[in-house]
Amino acid sequence: MIRTTTDVSLQALAAFDAIVDVRSPSEFAEDHLPGAVNLPVLDDAQRAEVGTQYVQGSKFLARRHGAALVARNIAAHLDGALAGRGGGFRPLVHCWRGGQRSHAMATVMDQVGWPVTLLEGGYRTWRRAVVDRLHEGALGLNLILLDGPTGCGKTALLGELAARGVQTLDLEGLANHRGSLFGAMPGGQPSQKLFESRLFAAVEALDPARPVVVEAESSKIGRIVLPKALWSAMQASPVVEVSAPVAARADFTCAAYVDVAADPAALDAALSRLPRHLSKAMIADWRALAAAGRTRDLAEALIREHYDPAYARSRTARDGRAPLTKVELAGLDPSALVAAAAGLLPLIEAQTAA
Repeated sequence: MIRTTTDVSLQALAAFDAIVDVRSPSEFAEDHLPGAVNLPVLDDAQRAEVGTQYVQGSKFLARRHGAALVARNIAAHLDGALAGRGGGFRPLVHCWRGGQRSHAMATVMDQVGWPVTLLEGGYRTWRRAVVDRLHEGALGLNLILLDGPTGCGKTALLGELAARGVQTLDLEGLANHRGSLFGAMPGGQPSQKLFESRLFAAVEALDPARPVVVEAESSKIGRIVLPKALWSAMQASPVVEVSAPVAARADFTCAAYVDVAADPAALDAALSRLPRHLSKAMIADWRALAAAGRTRDLAEALIREHYDPAYARSRTARDGRAPLTKVELAGLDPSALVAAAAGLLPLIEAQTAA
C-alpha cells in the first residue's frame, strides 16, 4: 500500500531511509529537499522530447513513448542506485507536484514490497513550507548580530563561537559566498531557491529558546537575497560590535582572499565592477596596485577608502540602538579570536537567561 504525507518537517523527513526526487536533473539542481537523491524517471532531454510530441503530435503516442522511457529508467534505478536496498527500505518519493512521475516510481516500489510514501503535492509542498517560514510572518528566533567593518574576523569569530556550542547561522556558508565584491567561491552560488531550502533546514534545526549568533550582512550575499522574515529579524536584533586596527584587518583580508589575489584577471575584473560613485582615478590606482602584485597595499586602500566609509554610512542608517558590547581586537591571530569567543560566552548565556 502506498502511503501519503504532507509533513516536510525535518523530524518527519529524517524518519525515511531516503528522499527520492524523481524530477529531471535540471529541476533537482535548481532546488531540492535536504539530503534528497535524484533518480529521474525522465531526464531533461527525454522530458523535452515527450513534451514536444505531446503538444505538436499525438497525445496518445507521447504518453506511450513517455511510459516506455519511464519504465526503462525505473528499471535502471532498480538495478543501479536501489540495487542494495533490502526489504525494509522506507523511501519518500516525490516529483514536482505529486503527479504521474512520482506515482510511477511509487507504484513499482510498492510492487517490489517496499513501504513507500508519496509526498502529496510534491516539491511544491516543500516550497510552500519554505516560503511560509522565511517570507511570511516572524522568524521566531532570538538573533544576536555580529557586526563590524570589513576584515575584522567576524566569520572566523562565528566559527569559534560555534565550536564552543553556541548556536550560529552561517549565511555566507549557505550562500557559498564571502559577502563582498571579491567574495566568489569555487563552485559558484546556489540558486535562490536552493539557498532558501538550505536556510530553512538550518533554521528548523535551531532551538528557538536559545540565542543564535549571525554575522551582519547586507540584504544580499553575492546574488542571493536574504528572505524577508530573516532580514526583518536581523534589522531588529541586538548587536555585538567587533573592531580591529586597519593594518591587522588588511593582513587578515590578504590571508582570507589569497585565492582571489592568485587570479590577477579575476581580481582586475572585480575591481572594474566597483560602485560608480568611486572616482575613476581611485579605481585606476587600485587596479595598478593589483597589477603590480601589491595586494597588501590594495587591501588596506580598499578598507580605508571604500569599505570603511560604506560601513560608516550603514551604521548611520541604523536605528541608533546601542550595542550589547564592543569587542576590540588588537590583532586577528587565532589566539586573539579564541580569546574573543571565550569572552563573549557569558554575554550570550545572559541573553539565553533573558
